[in-house]
Amino acid sequence: MTGTYVIKESSVYHMLQDAYRERMHFEWDDLGALMNLDHSVVLQEARVFNETPIRPRQSRLLLAKIVFLLYRGDSMSTTEATNLFFSITKLFQCKDMSLRQMVYLTIKELSTISEDVIMVTSSLMKDMQPTSEITYRANAIRALCKIVDPSMLPGIERFLKGAIVEKSPLIASAALVSSLHLFNEAKDVVRRWGNEVSEALNGKSLSQNSSFFGSSSSQGQVVSTSNIVQYHAIGLLYAIRQHDRMAVLKLVQSFSGQSKGSGGWLSGGSSSSSVLRSNAAHMMLIRYAVRVMESDPSLVPLLHTLLEEWIRHRSDMVSLEAARAVCQLKDVTDKQLTPAVNALQLFLSSPKAVVRFAAIRTLNVLARTHPEAVQPCNVDMEGLITDSNRSVATFAITTLLKTGNEASVERLMKQMQGFMAEISDEFKIIVAEAVRSLCSKFPGKHGLFLGFLSGVLRDEGGYEFKRAAIEAIVDLAKHVGECREVALGHLCEFIEDCEFTKLSVRVLHFLGEEGPGTARPTVYIRHIYNRVVLENAVVRAAAVSALAKFGAAPKADAALQRSVRVLLTRCLDDRDDEVRDRAAWGLRMTGGAEQTRSRYVRDDSTFSLAVLERRLVEYCADPQAAKKARFDFAAVPRISRAQEEETRHRVRLDAMDQVLTGSALSSSAAAKDDVPQSADTRADGADRLVQYAKQLAAIPALAAFGEQPLVSSQRAVELTESETEYVVRCVKHVYERHVVFQFDVTNTIAEQVLEQVEVAMESDDIDGVLQPVVAVAIPVLRYDAPGTAYVGFERLAEDVPAASFACTLKFIVKECDPATGEPEDGDDGFEDDYSLETAELGPGDFMQATYIPDSEALWESLEDGESIETFALSSFSSIEECITKVCDLLNMCPLDGALTPRSKAAHKAAFTGKWMGRAKTVARTRMTYQKGAGVTMELAVRSEDPAVSELVVSAIA
Repeated sequence: MTGTYVIKESSVYHMLQDAYRERMHFEWDDLGALMNLDHSVVLQEARVFNETPIRPRQSRLLLAKIVFLLYRGDSMSTTEATNLFFSITKLFQCKDMSLRQMVYLTIKELSTISEDVIMVTSSLMKDMQPTSEITYRANAIRALCKIVDPSMLPGIERFLKGAIVEKSPLIASAALVSSLHLFNEAKDVVRRWGNEVSEALNGKSLSQNSSFFGSSSSQGQVVSTSNIVQYHAIGLLYAIRQHDRMAVLKLVQSFSGQSKGSGGWLSGGSSSSSVLRSNAAHMMLIRYAVRVMESDPSLVPLLHTLLEEWIRHRSDMVSLEAARAVCQLKDVTDKQLTPAVNALQLFLSSPKAVVRFAAIRTLNVLARTHPEAVQPCNVDMEGLITDSNRSVATFAITTLLKTGNEASVERLMKQMQGFMAEISDEFKIIVAEAVRSLCSKFPGKHGLFLGFLSGVLRDEGGYEFKRAAIEAIVDLAKHVGECREVALGHLCEFIEDCEFTKLSVRVLHFLGEEGPGTARPTVYIRHIYNRVVLENAVVRAAAVSALAKFGAAPKADAALQRSVRVLLTRCLDDRDDEVRDRAAWGLRMTGGAEQTRSRYVRDDSTFSLAVLERRLVEYCADPQAAKKARFDFAAVPRISRAQEEETRHRVRLDAMDQVLTGSALSSSAAAKDDVPQSADTRADGADRLVQYAKQLAAIPALAAFGEQPLVSSQRAVELTESETEYVVRCVKHVYERHVVFQFDVTNTIAEQVLEQVEVAMESDDIDGVLQPVVAVAIPVLRYDAPGTAYVGFERLAEDVPAASFACTLKFIVKECDPATGEPEDGDDGFEDDYSLETAELGPGDFMQATYIPDSEALWESLEDGESIETFALSSFSSIEECITKVCDLLNMCPLDGALTPRSKAAHKAAFTGKWMGRAKTVARTRMTYQKGAGVTMELAVRSEDPAVSELVVSAIA
């Protein structure tokens, strides 16, 4: 019996195996059939919809094919889609539930390309009745809201409002999500549903025994416990109230006291029903609280206390979201971070891998800006190095590298080498970026870093990973002189077997920049010339350019130059014209004068590529531009190589933020704003000058001042606080004989419309150099819609005026409906005014911050136009604070290292610019700092116009 039983058991096992194989084979056959669907064949098969009786299974499969075609991106003409749409509507006669669901889905997809889809409204309305199945009703709401015209929405408003407060979560969620989709097209109608949405959010409808549609208890529904209705309701309610800061604040505070069973901290209390049972809704509430904190800094202390309460929430996902929100707050202190870091530290020991991953990723991002705050978690993170989830282990090691000390780096690097082959390229990039940041933090460990990076270059990996490793080696070679030749050797070894053309070009360019300055440049010339012999045309061209740089280097002796010229001469026979052209250019440069080589080969400046691209696109888009004149390269701003590298570095950090968090950190964005006169800011400033010129030329009263202003402000000056009723920013434009003040005004009061908005300016210019000549008002200023007013002055003398202007905003106020923004009928309004901060005009406003290449030679040539003065600036507490203020006053372009003092006791800085957009000017400062005495500064200015030097010095006085 036992043997028989074993035989039977084995037989059953083999039968199950065969059945499984047959099923898998069938599924793969079905998938293959879908992938090879033919558009015309499917449309011919659609005749099955007209058959009687309806065949549910065949119709359902055909609908699936139609939806697959649409998802695949196949185009369908309007006629085909309309015929197919009305054929599908005949399937409403069938009561098969699975078929009906496919009908709803197909109707939604075809509604955007079919005509007369509104004809199916009656069938959908019928399925929304209380006698229909719950599944019918929910899907009918989704389909109806997809095809309904916004003008017809009031006709079904009663049904949708009732569906929102339905006791069935399936129906309520369908109505809420559909309403959210309709919000962008019919804001005024959806805003009227705020009470019903609040009722759904508070969960009152779930306890009712009947609904707007009538009782549905006969359907034997099972009430969901997912609380998804609250998640959808809070999203729709925020969309309705998002422009009303106080309404959003009330939404946040209404659920703030639930953990203690008390009311919120703004109102006296909240109802017992104001409890969020949905964790997803709670996470959305946290994000809304953060947005309120960003828009109104005065509420940060109160809402930060609320975030700390949510960190102690019983749900892991809510606690993690609250901790993540605290870690990403702007200007957060280590003390404020303590509760969040403590919670994340506990999550590091969670048995759930996803919780550990979320916690360690948040700490990894935080460690870049606040490494000291993350250091208490080092012991817990070391335990995660051996985590079975390699993603968690990768984040643990890279975080430890940011927070650890020099003694622990070597141990961590060895552990990291052990699992590099087990992780994906995405995490390899994170590791490479972490090592790159360590290169500047611990330069003494350069040998260890180079060994690790050269090892990973030999491993398998994609382009992005190899690029990250190459850039890390390049950083080491640039900033750590002791390892430059070793790093260049590793790069030479890499390009011998590199499969990525872009990386080969990058390495060859870097070899051309750094190789000529080494002790033995001939070592690198051999590797470079190998690329000319073995690689494709793009790499060969890059190699020729690198060879030319070796021949044009200041340290190149006669023998080296001859060798390079021989190699370049051989390249003249290359089959690619780009390689031949570069070889001919290289021969010309290496045999030319020293001044020629300095100008074309060793030039330390480059074009701002973003501005150059925009100007070229505009030039090519204008058919008449080529006939009028050649493209003007002189109008494109130039920046130094170091400034270009600074811009690339910031872009790289933003990209890493997106890899780690899915979006750039608000703190990094804020840091970008805090850096004065960054490289791309100056480039954008020149491009912004063109945009300003177009705006000013479009105003007849200002167009007579000139084709475009000679100088425009690099940054707008805030004349009000950002939280006030009216936000005003000032931009100054200087013409040959005129000065124009541009006022960007924003109305932040939803219940008001402003008319005839203008700025009245009173000058303290006792000499009468400035005479007001024109004022341009804003006709209508609606809520949250910025407008621009202008005030123009004429300069009656050649003197550069230094004046202060008392500014007052004057306007006519009219009450309006916040929903429509239209003023009330018969309201004539009343005149009102609003005091603004004082607007200043000084010598710096006549200076255009411009990078001037070879400023050293310019400085020496302008010796006769020099002005020097020494200032005792006792009000400054540091050199960094002083140099930032000086840069703002001079309004000149800081050269490399000008804004980043390396010493707290002494500093030198240089600036360049063009006075009135014409006269080249160079300024140099020397500063010393003594505690108690402040900063002592010597300012020397040289300009092509000697009078300008004295004017620039007077900007500080």
